[in-house]
Amino acid sequence: MFGLDEWLAGVSDEGSLAIVLLVAMLLGLRHATDPDHLAAVSTLVVSGRERATRAAARLGAAWGLGHAVTLVAFGVPILLAERYLPDLVQRGAETTVAALIAFLAVRLLVRWRHGAFATTSFGADEHVHRVRSPLGAFGVGLVHGMGGSAGVGVLLLAAIPSRSLALVALVVLAVFTAVSMTIVTTGFGAALSTRRVSGAVATAAPALALSSLAFGLWYAAAAWSLAPYPF
Repeated sequence: MFGLDEWLAGVSDEGSLAIVLLVAMLLGLRHATDPDHLAAVSTLVVSGRERATRAAARLGAAWGLGHAVTLVAFGVPILLAERYLPDLVQRGAETTVAALIAFLAVRLLVRWRHGAFATTSFGADEHVHRVRSPLGAFGVGLVHGMGGSAGVGVLLLAAIPSRSLALVALVVLAVFTAVSMTIVTTGFGAALSTRRVSGAVATAAPALALSSLAFGLWYAAAAWSLAPYPF
């Protein structure tokens, strides 16, 4: 836990109900800007042919909902048992997230190689190659939520003395994490809907895919302490 997260956790120490819930809300809104989330959401949105703002918002909402479900499912047992996840389980979860990021990157690279982005205008054939549905994005969110769940449980256990308040804060954090993910994904979709950006997708897609793939491999190495993780 570094930087803003550490400061926000400190603010909630011995704080009032309103302060604790506000901190949980802010942590949830900030969570979508983590590097692993940005890597996943960028490849998630770009890999689809249906990149309109509303379509991206639906993907973001489904992705955030899946993330929130896993966040609560993993976080509640940690809070009730007042025990952290075993180190091996935590490392395995982070490795799964890394594998997901790498998979999305490879899929984007394959679609680019097969000419999926050859047509840059948003014409009548835009809907033909839709490759990511809200249900698929929900599944991505379920897997992705595994990675941050242990850290969230540790954060709430360390910062909130009341178990019931910690549970409420966990739900608030999960909800606003989903909200922030929807906002971030909608922003990507809005940017990709502009003619200037959409025309550059074919050129940028391989670079984005390769950088996300490299990040996924590094993220897996960091999960096993084979590389530093400064975020």
